[in-house]
Amino acid sequence: MIYLFIDKNQIKALYLKKSVLGQYESSVFSKTYQSDLLQDGKTLQIDFVASATKEALHSLSNGEVKDRKILLILPQESYSFLRIEVPSDIAASAIAAFVKDKARTNLAFNLDECSYDYFIEESATEKFIHFFALENQTLTKFQEALQLIELKIDLVLPESIAYFKLFEKTLRKDKKENILYVSYDKNQLTGFLYDSFGQVLSEKWIEPVNEHKKVEEILKEKALEYEKNGKKLNRLILAGKESENVRQDTFTKEIGVWTNPLKRIIPEFYQEYLKLLAGSSTQSFSVLSYEACIGSFVFNEQNKKFSLLNNRKGGKGNLPSLPSINLPLKEIAIFAFSFIASFIFFVYVSRLNLKMNFAFLQKEQKTTVKVTRVSPTPEPKISPSPTFKKDEVKIKVLNGSGTSGKATEVKTLLKEKGYQEILTGNAESFDYTKTVLQVKKSQSEISSVLKNDLKDNVSSLKESTLPETEAADVVIIIGTDFK
Repeated sequence: MIYLFIDKNQIKALYLKKSVLGQYESSVFSKTYQSDLLQDGKTLQIDFVASATKEALHSLSNGEVKDRKILLILPQESYSFLRIEVPSDIAASAIAAFVKDKARTNLAFNLDECSYDYFIEESATEKFIHFFALENQTLTKFQEALQLIELKIDLVLPESIAYFKLFEKTLRKDKKENILYVSYDKNQLTGFLYDSFGQVLSEKWIEPVNEHKKVEEILKEKALEYEKNGKKLNRLILAGKESENVRQDTFTKEIGVWTNPLKRIIPEFYQEYLKLLAGSSTQSFSVLSYEACIGSFVFNEQNKKFSLLNNRKGGKGNLPSLPSINLPLKEIAIFAFSFIASFIFFVYVSRLNLKMNFAFLQKEQKTTVKVTRVSPTPEPKISPSPTFKKDEVKIKVLNGSGTSGKATEVKTLLKEKGYQEILTGNAESFDYTKTVLQVKKSQSEISSVLKNDLKDNVSSLKESTLPETEAADVVIIIGTDFK
């Protein structure tokens, strides 16, 4: 399969050829053109798109690409997005009609002239439909462009779905968060707003990057803008090639929003996919340069039925269908032969009228069971489980002891205890004799658990309340008493 992402003036391609062992031989291509390929998400010139794609094919695997199937990833401008909250009392059979009705009411074009699909994200208390529509006229132009070089579009995915898949595993449906996904490239920042269920707004935020304004300043202004509009950010996912050298603690401090670099998320939460892709690569490549392609690969592995091609010319929505069954002729022949041979054998045996004596198996065996009266054991006291997850607690560890490397040492210790979201740095001074534990009032339950986890390293902690405006949930300032 060829994962092809076409943006305004850029093409990125990932070619995956599955090996016998289930891994993939992978090769990539990326190029930014001086002229635009797309305008408002639509092809400007069919020949130019075909030519640019042909160049990508010649580069992939030294031009030896035999697979003609394309998974096409389109930018936000190409399609329309609608997020619909589903009433709790609606029947499953009525959802398709409910979605169509909402789409016809809220979209500015004729739904019968679109290809569309949707999927559902839900928790125990909430359910949301994410609906995507692509005008047939726009889709036809892409198909015509790729047909010129004998390629066939097999699937069409929106780019926003791909990005969400790359950090979805870090989220909890029961903990509603606002997350800004930002791709940091050389000349611009590109962002989408998500929450724990997926994309929130259809807006694709783009901001040019230049020497006159720091990236941190741009993102801080954007965070304040969202907050004014009632969408206070809880987290920032930093992706893109330029994020490779970004320091997590610096970004978190300067922006005021907890920052998760994608370069740390993918190796930790998506190891199984990295192993598939890195198993037998023909060339090494940075995942951060191909987020749309990698995210589409992950999404397609988990959601085989979703595609904007599913409902061509006004289909019936994302309804379940009976799977097609393709049995190889070889397996059918082996099964038939085995069945006939077994049947002949049993007929032959039955005609022999063999009499076998199994009486020796029927000897009565006496078993003596000794019953011992056991006094009831009192049930152990069970402490209530904490309502938070350790791997989601945001902790900042500051070195106030003056001992070099102490913050990193404590970070390692906390990771062994199950905490993962940890930043390190230096305190304002190195004259702390007693270790300080600062916890937000809203997260007070964490305090007792942390003290228990650190009891072998520090006998007592000086406790205080952390302001709710802090990005971290907990701040630990290490003193000289920390062993």
